[in-house]
Amino acid sequence: MKKKSASFWISALAALAPPLSAQAPQILSLQEPQKVVVPRQGEVQVPLKLSMRPGYHANSDKPSEDYLIPLRLAWESKAPLEPVEIVYPKAKLEKFEFTEKPISVVDGDFEIVTRFRRTPNAMPGPAFLSGKLRYQACNEKMCFPPRTIDVKVPLLVQ
Repeated sequence: MKKKSASFWISALAALAPPLSAQAPQILSLQEPQKVVVPRQGEVQVPLKLSMRPGYHANSDKPSEDYLIPLRLAWESKAPLEPVEIVYPKAKLEKFEFTEKPISVVDGDFEIVTRFRRTPNAMPGPAFLSGKLRYQACNEKMCFPPRTIDVKVPLLVQ
């Protein structure tokens, strides 16, 4: 049986811990999304602008270790648009006190861009896209329990 590292147990305990939203600082913030005009045909892109507090990072969408919780955006299916592709920011490899080798992370300011196509039954007029962004923030010494940010993007369907 493969021996689990200390960072595995830290991440596992963080994933099982109760939400600490009242105590945890806001580490990742989402800039309010701009209204997106949806044409009758073709695709649209919806960029989400995010910012990590200095000194913190999040695991990338493709973490380098299986015990790390990935950055993950999920859109609700009841929308006038359906996702075609989600493009996550380019990750970098970085070594921390709690890791034995460099891990894949994102930090600073970054964007997640989703390409959408209009659904056949989309009604013209105002609407919203709703989604959830899940991430696990860490600093150079430890990782925190995963958090989820609600995402709501205003639309004008033509």
